[in-house]
Amino acid sequence: MGVSGDVYSAFAGALHGLQLIRHELLIFAAFWFIVGAFDELLVDLAWLWLRLTGKATSVRLPGEAEGLPLSGRSAVLVAAWQEAEVIGAMIAHTLKAWPQWQMCLYVGCYRNDAATLAAAAAAAGDDPRVRIVIHDAHGPTTKADCLNRLYAALSADEARTGVPFASVVLQDAEDMVHPAGLVAIDRGLAEADFVQLPVRPELQSASRWIAGHYADEFTEAHAKALVVRDHIGAALPSAGVGCGFSRAALRLLAIQRQYAGEKGPFAAECLTEDYELGLLIARNGGRSRFLRLRDSKGGLVATRSFFPAHLEEAVRQKTRWVHGIALQGWDRLGWGGRLVDLWMAFRDRRGPLTALVLFVAYVLVALEGVMALLGLTGVNTAMALSPQLQIMLTVSLVAFVWRVAFRFVFTWREYGPAEGLRAVVRMPVANVIAIMAGRRALVAYWRTLFGGAVTWDKTTHRNHPAMRLHKAVSQ
Repeated sequence: MGVSGDVYSAFAGALHGLQLIRHELLIFAAFWFIVGAFDELLVDLAWLWLRLTGKATSVRLPGEAEGLPLSGRSAVLVAAWQEAEVIGAMIAHTLKAWPQWQMCLYVGCYRNDAATLAAAAAAAGDDPRVRIVIHDAHGPTTKADCLNRLYAALSADEARTGVPFASVVLQDAEDMVHPAGLVAIDRGLAEADFVQLPVRPELQSASRWIAGHYADEFTEAHAKALVVRDHIGAALPSAGVGCGFSRAALRLLAIQRQYAGEKGPFAAECLTEDYELGLLIARNGGRSRFLRLRDSKGGLVATRSFFPAHLEEAVRQKTRWVHGIALQGWDRLGWGGRLVDLWMAFRDRRGPLTALVLFVAYVLVALEGVMALLGLTGVNTAMALSPQLQIMLTVSLVAFVWRVAFRFVFTWREYGPAEGLRAVVRMPVANVIAIMAGRRALVAYWRTLFGGAVTWDKTTHRNHPAMRLHKAVSQ
């Protein structure tokens, strides 16, 4: 009888402990869900106001805009390490889509990456607009270091020819550029120092869930968040692709880094040098613009790309983003500036906190499952909730439904109703990837605090959108 009583007491104590844990986790999760929901609601309301006033409507370009000459020479920089499978398609498509003679395509390769070098050379052929630059160091270094090598090459070309470039455009080896993209950037830089076009992830039938979640996130970010950010005058981050900089703005950054003992305008020690670059333009007093345009057929003028289709690759890529933007950004850029910039810095750097809150939410789901199983055995697992906590949970639920609705609508607008429905189902997939990436980013950042090297942990690219387009045309 004593043994049974001890067992019962231990069980009751364990159950009480679980209830306490559940209660505290509910408070923690509900509080931060509400904070995040309020943050998103402000952006949502701002976007709705812009839509109602007609200020968030995409501008339709005339058909002849695609072939217009540029106002000055433009250098397009592409850093390539182990990109043999896609760099040829990228070069060939870019040369065709952007026929302007003022465009010069700089492709950065490494001396120990013969496959990428050969593919790039074959695609370039005898087109005088292509300049293949071989890095004097063994790869991989970092993407920023490779871009700095390309910047040095274009600076040397300017000095040799006496003809300066008017703009510098960044693209990646896996990108499929839009025919009107270069003209849009060129015209945008007439009144700005930095211009960003949207990024449009391409759907992949073999990876509806992993690759598909990028379409959901980028569509909402580049159709809503960056539109609002542009209109309220906040500093804009660069996506590293589909973006252009005035030559004067990059020259100023290069000079500033030279005083700090660095080479080139790109921060070689930063994992997200592109993101940082856009913000530094604003800090130097430059103007930034986000251009959301439609071509004559209604298509979005954007950079198209295939994003990771496998879980490990998606987690690795997002680990780099969280590490560079949230953790390195905190260290390198701090929290100074205007109120709108502080707000956007919080939004950009909340990745680790979001991962923690999501993890707690899924722990709560597991706890609820345990409690439900215990309830089936007749154990009373009911827990009294305070009126305040009940209100917090109700607000969290309403905010979640609102968030789901926005995700559905934005994906539907760009990819169709079927993808809009998939976007809702893909939300847990995106959450799991965010949790895994947040944990890995914290571990990676901790290592760098103790002298760990920053390396180019790049994403492997096996396919290029232009290849699929070519197959569709030939069939």
